[in-house]
Amino acid sequence: MDSSYLLEITGVFLDEVEDQLQTMDQEILKLEQAGESEETIQSLFRAAHTLKGSSAAMGFEEMKQLTHEMEHILDQVRNHRLRVTNAMINLLFKCLDHLRILKEEFVVGAGISTEISHIVNELQRFSVDSKDLSEEGNEAVQESRFLSTGSLEVLLKIQEAQEQGLSVLDIHVGIAPDCPMKSARAYIILNQLDSWGDVLHTVPSLENLGEEEDSSLEGFQFLLASQAETSLVKGALLSIMDVADVRVSPYAPQHMESKADEVTAIESVMPKSTEKRTVNEEGKRKTQTIRVDVERLELLMNLVGELVIDQTRISQIGNVLHHRYTSDDNVEELGQISDHVSRVIGELQENVMKVRMLPIEQLFNRFPRMVRDLAQSLNKEIELVIEGKETELDRTVIEEIGDPLIHLIRNAVDHGIEPAEERKRTGKPLKGRLRITAAHEENQVVITVEDDGAGIDPVQIRNSALRKGVISEEEHKKLSDQEAIHLIFRAGFSTASSVSDVSGRGVGMDIVRDHIEKLSGVIDIETKLGEGTRFKIKLPLTLAIITGLLIKLNGRTFILPMSSIVEIVRMPLEAIQTIKGDSVVVIRERVLPVVWLHDYFHIPQMRQKKKQFPIVVVGTAEKRIALVVDELMGNQEIVVKSLGAYVGKIDCISGSTILGDGRVALILEVAGIGKMISRV
Repeated sequence: MDSSYLLEITGVFLDEVEDQLQTMDQEILKLEQAGESEETIQSLFRAAHTLKGSSAAMGFEEMKQLTHEMEHILDQVRNHRLRVTNAMINLLFKCLDHLRILKEEFVVGAGISTEISHIVNELQRFSVDSKDLSEEGNEAVQESRFLSTGSLEVLLKIQEAQEQGLSVLDIHVGIAPDCPMKSARAYIILNQLDSWGDVLHTVPSLENLGEEEDSSLEGFQFLLASQAETSLVKGALLSIMDVADVRVSPYAPQHMESKADEVTAIESVMPKSTEKRTVNEEGKRKTQTIRVDVERLELLMNLVGELVIDQTRISQIGNVLHHRYTSDDNVEELGQISDHVSRVIGELQENVMKVRMLPIEQLFNRFPRMVRDLAQSLNKEIELVIEGKETELDRTVIEEIGDPLIHLIRNAVDHGIEPAEERKRTGKPLKGRLRITAAHEENQVVITVEDDGAGIDPVQIRNSALRKGVISEEEHKKLSDQEAIHLIFRAGFSTASSVSDVSGRGVGMDIVRDHIEKLSGVIDIETKLGEGTRFKIKLPLTLAIITGLLIKLNGRTFILPMSSIVEIVRMPLEAIQTIKGDSVVVIRERVLPVVWLHDYFHIPQMRQKKKQFPIVVVGTAEKRIALVVDELMGNQEIVVKSLGAYVGKIDCISGSTILGDGRVALILEVAGIGKMISRV
């Protein structure tokens, strides 16, 4: 088999596995929370069934075996032979964890080292005795035997035969019980079938068939690709000695679903060269999707970024020519072409960004299971509410925001929501409430993590920070309650009295803030003692293209992300005052530190001829800084370019871009500027 085709098959298989594991995670939670539901059981059964088939097709025996046992349990539940219990729920979750580990080991490709025998044995102990199965059930298992032993190679042969216009027949041949050499009789049947076409597969395999197996066999199954008529094949086989029964039917895996075949699942991971158009009951065409390699999307986005840069340059050159040759018709036409190209590239950019967008649901779907496990380990009752799953965000942002959100959720469950006894004493419902939401606000996505717990006590925070040496005595006296609450973002800070698997090591919240700021986002806290805490995260929709404000420092152009800008004001030089050697300015009754960016970048300051000069107020979380600049050049779409491994990470610089005149401009990182100021 071609290696590139096998690689493609493997990629589709892994996508299918991830989809089904997410489905199983959600459905097991539903089963625990809402009790037995025919729809939930059926959905779980189908997911296990699909995983069993696709893993069998890939030769992934460990996953096939584990999902087979899960499927058997679920089949008994839906047939009312077993009842769902807490022990079963925990066991199903344990199976899910093993499946995720198996998947990761499959991805690494170094072989499967996870032992599944113990979990398989646990599943088997839940099973009813095999004698309870009806004859009809046994017959279904026997009839699905061929399909369960199929392989990817066989399926490819089937597909090739059908493309050549051949019929594929599923032939069941029963052998008389008193036949002395059943395998020899099977070879005679095989030779007869070979005269009509190509035998694609035989169950059981006729090679290495032992005497004991030979004597216990009741029949054989063959898969034949041929143009022969069904009646002719059946009549000829019945005429052979010791053949007791013959059943011939067209190979149709879509009719075998109720008999636990894997082919339906296998076909779901087979790539299609064309996608058939399907029509729903109302006669409308269903939404069609196609899976695309992420690297292709990254390349496409990069090419669009280059177009945006060139479009800006064309527009700028067009403006120069227009002012220089105002009466030239060609220049006028160039301007029209430039405007049209600008509109087309704008639409292309918007649509490519939409292609990169994913619903945040795939991230949020991880949290119910995590909250459930944390609540059990801490002996708490917690109701999880998730809103805004449909909110779309760039896939790179979704990947990066996962860990910070997990930190916030773990802290909310461990520190925020009180134990049931304490909630009862304070008159709260015994079950705590954790609410996670996502929504679009202007050009950003706002994610909140809110609990109805005890809230954050600024006095306790302040005292703990002083005791641990995070702040000095002088800072302890000066800090307001709001500033004290934000001390939880200081490195090494923790109020936990003991270290646990959940929290208390003094790491986490500083990582949360740093991670979010690296994404050009901000995080803020709203808390009320005794009522709860809300963390609010604001993130850009994408990291590839941003809106930036162009500023000049003595003729050199820099860019500030618009998402970090609070406001822009013009003030006289006399408005800047000095307090204890530090420059400050009062804006809207708030004292803000003043930063001359020239000093930090070692750029000479220009002599101010104007009476007023621009001040850009920027901020991250509760911090606000007034940046003094020489000139404002307006805002535009900025394509973010990495500085590269050779340059590496530079404080206060998040990246660079190419301007319309072809020059490179650095993009300033507001969070880095704030940290740099605090170190001075």
